[in-house]
Amino acid sequence: MSNGMKIEKSSNIDKSPVEVEGAKDVAIRWLISKDDGAENFAMRLFELQPGGFTPLHTHPHEHEVFVVEGQGIFVYQGRQHRFGPEYAIFVPGNKQHQFKNTGDSILRFLCIVPASAS
Repeated sequence: MSNGMKIEKSSNIDKSPVEVEGAKDVAIRWLISKDDGAENFAMRLFELQPGGFTPLHTHPHEHEVFVVEGQGIFVYQGRQHRFGPEYAIFVPGNKQHQFKNTGDSILRFLCIVPASAS
């Protein structure tokens, strides 16, 4: 980081497994966070292996998602919605949701949340 900015290739940023109950074969890269000086938002890159999924969960903050590659199902309030590359998904706060990889290759999506949620 220099002069309050950051420029880095995502593959150079550490990837960590998501080890919470209800998650399977999910990893996260914190692309931009408080550690980088971001005061308002955090940008994460999620990577789900084929058959992988995030936990079915709820939290108070909203988040914005952009699908980079792969195929999946977004479970929202009990309903399933198919998506693929270049889909944008808005998840309001306090709504139950989950992402599932239904394809034969990795599912990658960006997820933006308030910095206070990171």
